[in-house]
Amino acid sequence: MGSILALVLLLAGVVVLFKTVRMVPQGYEWTVERFGKYTHTMDPGLHFLIPIVYGVGRKINMMEQVMDVPSQDVITKDNAVVKVDGVVYFQVLDAAKAAYEVATLEIAILNLVMTNIRTAIGSMDLDESLSKRDEINTKVLVAVDAATHPWGLKVNRIELKDIQPPRDLVDSMARQMKAEREKRANILEAEGFRQAAILKAEGEKQSVILEAEGNKEAAFREAEARERLAQAEAKATEMVSTAIAQGNVQAINYFVAQKYIEAFKALAEAPNQKFVMMPMESAGVIGSLAGIAELAKEALGRQQDRPQDRQPVRPPVAPPPRAGG
Repeated sequence: MGSILALVLLLAGVVVLFKTVRMVPQGYEWTVERFGKYTHTMDPGLHFLIPIVYGVGRKINMMEQVMDVPSQDVITKDNAVVKVDGVVYFQVLDAAKAAYEVATLEIAILNLVMTNIRTAIGSMDLDESLSKRDEINTKVLVAVDAATHPWGLKVNRIELKDIQPPRDLVDSMARQMKAEREKRANILEAEGFRQAAILKAEGEKQSVILEAEGNKEAAFREAEARERLAQAEAKATEMVSTAIAQGNVQAINYFVAQKYIEAFKALAEAPNQKFVMMPMESAGVIGSLAGIAELAKEALGRQQDRPQDRQPVRPPVAPPPRAGG
């Protein structure tokens, strides 16, 4: 009987010891209650409590936690139904508020996030909800963080993992995207053809302008050449006329012979002539050529008889008289 009582007392002592000495692990905070009423919070470390009077109320995780948001159907502004899921990152800052301000903390956070996701996506069209995911995350984060602040929480991030429209809507969007890309390709191709045509027309314009400038310059040069040729002809005619007026009949022979030879040259170079017949006396041509030679000799003699080149002429010496003369 005495041994049983001693064993009971030993067990009671062990229980009292465990109720008195408490060790809070790192990353957690425990609330302390006195006869069921909250008194204070124990930080990580070793603590001592009076058994029966004081007890541990809630063990709160103070580390940042991750919670998955299950997939749900959301109706957009243009009545498209999409499936949305996400993830929430939150951290408890005040253990007493998280323990006593709300019941089932995680369920409350989850419902609050899902409701705000439906609100944010419901105010957007389908295209906006698919392209403005960051804006949706920001809206939901601001709303949830403000709502959970009285609970001693800090919601750090809310991310939408997937926004999945219906299959038929995805096929329609794919066809629309394909048509839009084909439209852009056709526009770019037409723009390329247009630019090529413009460049080609501009090149042809520049070519015509340059050709006209070239023709203008050629005509100017040709006119200038004809003018100089006419001046030379006039000068030659004037010189021949002067020579004739001075009584030099060989000049007219030169003039006639030159025209005579030019006429035969043109006749010989004609493309429709294979044979050249000369039904005229060659003596006339030879005589004309002889006139040209006489003119050349006369011109050479005049050049030699110029005053600066002329040597003084001595009077001839009379021959000695012959005998008996």
